[in-house]
Amino acid sequence: MNTARNTAVNTTVHRRGLLAAAAATGLTLAPVNFARAEDRPGTGPEGPHRTRTVRGTLPVGSPDYVYLPVEVPRGVVEFAVSYTYGKPPVPPGVQGNALDIGLFDERGTALGGRGFRGWSGGARTSFFVRSDAATPGYLPGPVRPGAWHIALAPYTVAPEGLPYEVTVTLRFGDAAPTPAPVYPPERARGRGRAWYRGDCHVHSVHSDGRRTPAEVAAAARAAGLDFINSSEHNTTSAHTAWEGLGGDDLLILTGEEVTTRNGHVLAVGTDPGVFVDWRYRARENRFGRYAHQIRRAGGLVVPAHPHATCIGCNWKFGLAEADAVEVWNGPWTPDDEVALAEWDNALVASVQSTDVRNAEAGPGRWLPAMGNSDAHREPDRLGHPQTVVLAESLSRRAILAGIRAGRSYLAESAALTLSFSATDGRGGHAGIGERLRAAADAPVTVRLKVSGAAADCTVRLVTDQGVLLTTPLPACAGVVEWRTTPAHAAYVRAEVRHPPAVPGLPGAFAALTNPVFLDVASGKAG
Repeated sequence: MNTARNTAVNTTVHRRGLLAAAAATGLTLAPVNFARAEDRPGTGPEGPHRTRTVRGTLPVGSPDYVYLPVEVPRGVVEFAVSYTYGKPPVPPGVQGNALDIGLFDERGTALGGRGFRGWSGGARTSFFVRSDAATPGYLPGPVRPGAWHIALAPYTVAPEGLPYEVTVTLRFGDAAPTPAPVYPPERARGRGRAWYRGDCHVHSVHSDGRRTPAEVAAAARAAGLDFINSSEHNTTSAHTAWEGLGGDDLLILTGEEVTTRNGHVLAVGTDPGVFVDWRYRARENRFGRYAHQIRRAGGLVVPAHPHATCIGCNWKFGLAEADAVEVWNGPWTPDDEVALAEWDNALVASVQSTDVRNAEAGPGRWLPAMGNSDAHREPDRLGHPQTVVLAESLSRRAILAGIRAGRSYLAESAALTLSFSATDGRGGHAGIGERLRAAADAPVTVRLKVSGAAADCTVRLVTDQGVLLTTPLPACAGVVEWRTTPAHAAYVRAEVRHPPAVPGLPGAFAALTNPVFLDVASGKAG
């Protein structure tokens, strides 16, 4: 290859040389042009190809997304990109440089994902797309002529700016056929109506994980899980990567971790191949549109690790559009404790009468809790924690219905099993996520049974008033019963905790239940 002739250097600084400014969240740079008639493809072991290199510097305050257009001529069979950026040292407490990357094809970069071809964030420094294959995180398909766009996303920028270098290589030849996508089945054999264990927040090499899909499936089986949800950051490329990895014993749902600059949300169990855009902030008032898209695609909207401390991870969109919320993410940490407290406050608000003058008006909508591992690599444990769901079958529709209804509890592993219910002495019974309607002063017995864990635990029963019972549970196994009335407790939920690592602070969870609600019926107990 004649490097001098076929490699162009186009230095771009955002204060100069811009083609156009988009909305506040995006800018478009000057295009990289491969269509000049005098250029002839270079040759070598990789076949005919052309290469261009672009260098520039992004200043502090750059938009969230900077688009580098690439004019793709006819006859291209592969679009390949590599990039680097400077990481100068910064003083303590000052953010250094981090630059994410993705790709949109000739159909454009408009919100909604029509032109989306892949995203790797900061997980890799190079990728390719061609008709029959693509780097994990990217979608195979034809490389059609037109203006493609490399999306550069400055996650953080050091005070002196973020210098970058992007190299684009186009390879020419005859395109291979694009394989038809094969998606996981939506139903597994299961055990009929039963409690099924799942982890709806897992990562593979298709985003920033280190496990292959085969390794994820093996780890799920080793953890005793019945279902998982494919939830890669901002890409659906893994949806076609599970062929042969599910089975009668493992249901694989397809979804996405929609990773915005104002928090992450799990799209759980969406239709295969459905891409949900992430390029907006809370102040733009766009999240409702994408929450509705998730539900239209059959999925659930679940804010993930809402109080995580990483930049951009803290959930800023509110919970009005959520179907559930992830209050336990991986090993128990203080930010999970904050998420738990926020969720419990929302439960209290949900049981307030819709009409304070009419106690019969009934409670409002409530938000179920979920627990997921967010496992990326060893030694992250899939299924720690897990959501255990009462479902009519091991199918996509039944599992999502169970999660949405809150018929679930969270456990640190498949070794721990519990049951939790309330009875009124007149044959009335309600399990997790259900409602027991009884007279305000009617005696109600709440019963928790725990088995399977090895270490000692403490049980806490929590109501809308707070923690009303704390009792030790040796070997984390046994039965705890407590009596109350609907007038005294609008709901009851159970916490099973390990001894605290720091005296005076609550211990990490072994298990956590969604609530049983005690609704007030008219009249008194007879």
